[in-house]
Amino acid sequence: MSHVENELSSQPECWKRAAELALQHKDALPAAGERVAVVGCGTSFFMAQAVAALRESAGLGETDAFAASEFPAARRYDRVVALTRSGTTTEVLDLLAQVRGRIRTTAITADPTTPVMEAADDIVVLDFADEESVVQTRFATTAFTLLRAHLGLHTEQAVADARTALAEPLPEGLVESTQFSFLGRGWTNGLAQEAALKMREASLSWTEAYPAMEYRHGPISISTTSTATWMFGEAPEGLAEQVAATGALWIEGRLDPLAELVRAQRLAVAVAAARGLDPDRPRHLTRSVILDA
Repeated sequence: MSHVENELSSQPECWKRAAELALQHKDALPAAGERVAVVGCGTSFFMAQAVAALRESAGLGETDAFAASEFPAARRYDRVVALTRSGTTTEVLDLLAQVRGRIRTTAITADPTTPVMEAADDIVVLDFADEESVVQTRFATTAFTLLRAHLGLHTEQAVADARTALAEPLPEGLVESTQFSFLGRGWTNGLAQEAALKMREASLSWTEAYPAMEYRHGPISISTTSTATWMFGEAPEGLAEQVAATGALWIEGRLDPLAELVRAQRLAVAVAAARGLDPDRPRHLTRSVILDA
């Protein structure tokens, strides 16, 4: 098995551990009512989007998400939460240095031996979820689960659904599709974006992601008999029927949305295998982006 296959298969156990750690790290994580920005790069940015939408929709405080390079430095926040698997990404370290002493910062990382340990005010280390693969799977979902549990929104059903996502075969005909569209609503928009990224990274697929209600406003025009449209969470009324009418394969999101992401990770690996690609060596990518000073 590839590293990424081994790592994505370990997610149910990682999620259980992360949920148990949430109380231990509660003082390092955003308190109810704090104005918070969640930042990251690549996968971590998309998980930041999901966390921000989930927290704000739960009424726990105004929460924004930014790519670390696009953080609005003049804006006032009570806390910045940085998601960084490697702890070495240049944009994240630059941002933490920029706001130090002005905004409280928390870094959630996988490696306790990296510069982020000194760059942030508070640290949460999820070293059990670190990865050898360039393509992120378990660290991203484990960091999300930690924050979801901290918000009081994690359930054991998510873990059970992740096991289902790993055990059940992928829908017939999905791997053979020529294009993949992932749709979300609210906090699942970030997960849909991340699913599309996984497909690009691991299998070089043509993938897109949209808010579900926006799919009718143009993107549905690419749907045809060789494409697939995958919904994360509950679909808007009538959308499944409209997509099916195009001849495209419609994938209903019937599991917890985070478990649906596990299914999408499996799809990325399966498509890579079908195309003779090595998902552990994605084209043009490295584990961390470190820029020259």
